[in-house]
Amino acid sequence: MTNQPILVWDLPVRIFHWLLAACFVGAFATGDSERWRDIHIMLGYTMLILIAFRVLWGFIGSRYARFVDFVRGPAAVKDYVLSLLRLQPAHHVGHNPAGGWAIALLLGLGILTSLAGWAIYNDIGGHWLEEVHEALAATMLTVVIVHVAGVVSGSLLHGENLVRAMVNGHKQGTPDAAIRSARPLASALLLAWVALAGWWIAS
Repeated sequence: MTNQPILVWDLPVRIFHWLLAACFVGAFATGDSERWRDIHIMLGYTMLILIAFRVLWGFIGSRYARFVDFVRGPAAVKDYVLSLLRLQPAHHVGHNPAGGWAIALLLGLGILTSLAGWAIYNDIGGHWLEEVHEALAATMLTVVIVHVAGVVSGSLLHGENLVRAMVNGHKQGTPDAAIRSARPLASALLLAWVALAGWWIAS
């Protein structure tokens, strides 16, 4: 079959991706400001809420949203990185093996960073925990930068705009590889969950 634009990323994955990116950037930018402390805390809580949904969606979501589809072993990651270095990267309809590890790291770091922030806000721990919180956030920023670099290089080498794919949900593939639905109901539930949790936290 001939490759053509097909639906790969469902709406919950896309909404989660961009909301998490916005929350992380906002939280990182307000981390050292007492004036924006409440905004920083709200963004941290929202990140945790989003990640909780994404972990669940990693088990029950559409084909390419599931962890089983993109979290692979070290050998697969090594082979993919070598294919990049040869400038002949293997094409993956969903996340490539290196991208899969980046996502797993970001989810894990996001959970740890948010929980450390929650503990600090509730006067659990001390100065050492603040240092841990900052170190986790800096590590997460490093992974984000590597992830963005991977997206840019992957887009150039594959001749496929991966940023646009995460906006409209479409990548190149054969028709039989497409997901059946963008899952609009699940995306509405995600937004409702975030809004309700945000209201509860703010009240």
